[in-house]
Amino acid sequence: MSTQDQVFLRKMIAPFEKSNTKSSIRQLLNTFLPFFILWFAAYQSLSISVWLTLVLDIIASGFLVRIFIIFHDCCHQSFFKSRLLNDFFGTVGGIITLFPYEKWKRDHSIHHATSSNLNKRGTGDIWILTVDEYISLPFWRRVAYRLYRNPVIMFGLGPLYLFLISNRMNNKGARWKERINTYITNVSIIGLYALMCWAIGWKAFLLVQGPILFVSGVLGIWLFYVQHQFEDSYFEDEENWDYVKAAVDGSSYYKLPKVLQWITGNIGFHHVHHLSPKVPNYNLEKVHQSVPVLQDATTITLSSSIKSLRFRLWDEKNKTFVSFKDIKPLLYKANSEI
Repeated sequence: MSTQDQVFLRKMIAPFEKSNTKSSIRQLLNTFLPFFILWFAAYQSLSISVWLTLVLDIIASGFLVRIFIIFHDCCHQSFFKSRLLNDFFGTVGGIITLFPYEKWKRDHSIHHATSSNLNKRGTGDIWILTVDEYISLPFWRRVAYRLYRNPVIMFGLGPLYLFLISNRMNNKGARWKERINTYITNVSIIGLYALMCWAIGWKAFLLVQGPILFVSGVLGIWLFYVQHQFEDSYFEDEENWDYVKAAVDGSSYYKLPKVLQWITGNIGFHHVHHLSPKVPNYNLEKVHQSVPVLQDATTITLSSSIKSLRFRLWDEKNKTFVSFKDIKPLLYKANSEI
């Protein structure tokens, strides 16, 4: 895409980058209120059936994902015009979702600035190795990578690691504002959870809150994983990397059923979001429909997205994701030459 085309593209998107206060307030109401109502209903249903509680937990976890999308927009300063309101609701959303606002905002901004850049991996992204990098690793590092990319570990233990370890600590060299926000978030979570355990008992609290957090964590990791890891994605070295191509070609359009699209806050229009993070989530679909070139982005569906589980390594030569099985001959050859 030429520079002139990129400028034209920016002009087409610009009108959608403005947040609408009424839309934002409406979204706060239709997201936070149902979540709290479902949480209370799940607790009340414990006296009826644990299975009914679990069903309500799963529905509530969808609304927790939607709360995270609002938190995510606040991190981009796109949900409200006011920085103060974005910071406030971002911090509140971070306490509810167990994500420290300032820390995640910084990591995620780096992710946007470096997405698909092979020379700038490692912050706010999923661990991806190229075929050549994987083959050159010592045996124990290959094992570590294979374990990390194993679906059971990534989606089973991943949420626990995020909630209990990674999100509870500051990055090395974090600024004071980021550190203070993480401390406030941690203390608020401990206080809130202690209060809830005192009010309804720790067993009841865990039976409701535990499944909600775990299911929402799995869904969140899945959304982040699948929208950058599809067969013909885009990855380039620094000298050939292009921000617009990284957004349009390196992020997918995850075409979900309307109910799931609503629950996930339109984040399926990920190519639009990466092209312009200033577009609030309730305008993402409008941009996709209004800009023809964005409709050419790689489209994945619920059924086709399952195939991404086999994509483990980026093949720089053929510009595609491959599985561990696909590179067995290369790995065998490399080992025989040692």
